[in-house]
Amino acid sequence: MAAKTKEKSVGEKFKEAAARVEKLPERPSNDQLLDLYGLYKQATAGDVSGERPGMLDMKGRAKFDAWAKRKGTSKDDAMKKYVALVDSLVARLG
Repeated sequence: MAAKTKEKSVGEKFKEAAARVEKLPERPSNDQLLDLYGLYKQATAGDVSGERPGMLDMKGRAKFDAWAKRKGTSKDDAMKKYVALVDSLVARLG
């Protein structure tokens, strides 16, 4: 049996990234926030579900579209992309 390494799992890195993003000194741009949202939802809930919000719910519609854009991405891949995005935001914003 292979020796177990002490490297963190994708899930652990994802949870840490989710906590780190809350502590950013600056608010990410709306596009970055939508990317974070879409990746987070894909990682935690899988492919988008439900109906797209109506024209008057612009915020809900943007969030739905950000999540729908990730359709077909595996949960692991979404977690890895989320962690990478948070790492880049921490490097840029502090």
